[in-house]
Amino acid sequence: MRDLPIGKAFTLIERGPVVLVATHDGAHDNIMTISWTMVLDFAGTFALCTGPWNHSYAALTATRECVLAIPTIDLLDKVVGIGTCSGADTDKFDTFRLTRAKARHVRPPLVRECLANLECRVRDVVRAHNIVVLETLSAHIDPARRERRLIHAIGDGTFVVDGRRFDRRDMMRSKLPPGV
Repeated sequence: MRDLPIGKAFTLIERGPVVLVATHDGAHDNIMTISWTMVLDFAGTFALCTGPWNHSYAALTATRECVLAIPTIDLLDKVVGIGTCSGADTDKFDTFRLTRAKARHVRPPLVRECLANLECRVRDVVRAHNIVVLETLSAHIDPARRERRLIHAIGDGTFVVDGRRFDRRDMMRSKLPPGV
């Protein structure tokens, strides 16, 4: 074994899927890329890490709602592009040719090009750690979408995608919630 600088330790566990977070500030839609996400329970509670350095943060904390859009690998260049510019001076939906779809429970739009979209309300903001806790109100998936491989950020500008699946549901049945 060799030592790894502590400043690179996050690259070992930052493997949650990259998501797009759509917001609406009362006048404009915006979208940002987030790679730090986590599942908090089986009931659709999630957390993401963001803060005032992101233009969307003000809308997210003021309106307390958003859409988590789950992109697939065919959208990688758009996902990176969205994450490298600011909604303060860029209409990212137009610039990256993303199609807005009306959400049922929140004002921010769904992103039609994504595999799935989760309409969410902000349940809590843990400012000390820049964590936003989200409650899912509605989930949507595009069953006709052929590309289903999710994007995972390593944290150093490189990415990996989902690969071969290994089914161990029978072995884990006692630990899985009903219907999963």
